[in-house]
Amino acid sequence: MHFQIPEEKKKRFILNTDAKNEVDDQFAIVHALLTESFDLRGIIAAHFGELKSSHSMQDSYDEIMLLLELMHWQGSTRVEKGAEKAMPDEGTPVDSPGARLIIEEAMKGDERPLYVAFLGPLTDMASALLLEPGIAERDIKVIWIGGGTWPCGGSEYNLKNDVVAANVIMKSGLELWQIPRNVYQMMPVTYAAMARRVAPHGEIGKYLVENVIRHNNVNTNRPSEYRVLGDSPAIGVMLNENCGRWRWQPAPEFDEQMKYVHTGKNRPIRVYETIDDYFIMEDFYAKLADYAEASQDALSD
Repeated sequence: MHFQIPEEKKKRFILNTDAKNEVDDQFAIVHALLTESFDLRGIIAAHFGELKSSHSMQDSYDEIMLLLELMHWQGSTRVEKGAEKAMPDEGTPVDSPGARLIIEEAMKGDERPLYVAFLGPLTDMASALLLEPGIAERDIKVIWIGGGTWPCGGSEYNLKNDVVAANVIMKSGLELWQIPRNVYQMMPVTYAAMARRVAPHGEIGKYLVENVIRHNNVNTNRPSEYRVLGDSPAIGVMLNENCGRWRWQPAPEFDEQMKYVHTGKNRPIRVYETIDDYFIMEDFYAKLADYAEASQDALSD
């Protein structure tokens, strides 16, 4: 069934992704691209530290371009490079085309809010804020997959890759929706489900599933027959902000061990406590199937 969303109802959206870090960003990227109610203003390639690669941001950029190629959507979406590394301190931004994209969109006269979803570190958001403090006065909603379990916190991958940037955002006035580690882990999907509902749908479906299985098989600490799609909740809360239970909490800060420091000094942020994995995955499966069917029809014409 074809449907249209009025332009004024579409969510103005930037996606920031450390796409080559693992294999879950890819699902979230494809989901975002296929969502009619998103006005996707661009995708920013994010770094993911130096442990896995000395050029991680470029790896993310290349992965985004590969996904667009597999979908035959080259040139359909603006793709910019983000920071190559973490911020050195809370007063020093890492300038990049990605940070400049955030500033450009934030400072436009568009009456719609700007949603910026981060599937990795917050480097580009913190850098954009330092480069142009005026964006703090704009209607921006920052969605972040990151941070440890409330209320104690602790080591968490996306946070680890730029604790400084996370502290800049926590201390800012920006509206933040945080999806911490214990919540984004509520997204397990089995091989059987992916084989049945993802793999048959075009080159992109086949790639997504094969990529998961390949990654799991070469990592001994990964499960044998499922994968947590931990970045997909960012798309879920964009579609439906009540796609999970949440509450306002005074924004904490992070110490050197990545534990929360509850100073009580910062504005409230939205912290998700649960997520509706069924809502998210059923929407993804349906959109992927529709995309594959439309692509096949186009080839037949």
